[in-house]
Amino acid sequence: MTDDPTCPLCGRPIPPGAPQSLHHLIPKLKGGKGGPTVLMHQICHNEVHATLTEAELARSFNTPEALRSHPRLAKFAAWVAKRPPAFHSRSPGPRRKR
Repeated sequence: MTDDPTCPLCGRPIPPGAPQSLHHLIPKLKGGKGGPTVLMHQICHNEVHATLTEAELARSFNTPEALRSHPRLAKFAAWVAKRPPAFHSRSPGPRRKR
């Protein structure tokens, strides 16, 4: 068993040195500065922001459970969960409209 933190989107461990970042559950631009954050793989964090707008994140997807319930993010999490913990690539697909 590993003591590495676990990504709340894909459930894989986040080993030291793996691309990672803090995700504000409520976006800073929507009042989340100083609010709760979760450590995620960078690829998972990129996919969250490629999928959802700041308003959607603040309004409906401000918990790890809600993020995992989004159809595109659930599909992505199932795909990336099969990859090694330190896996990273560019996020595919069109960027969301800002």
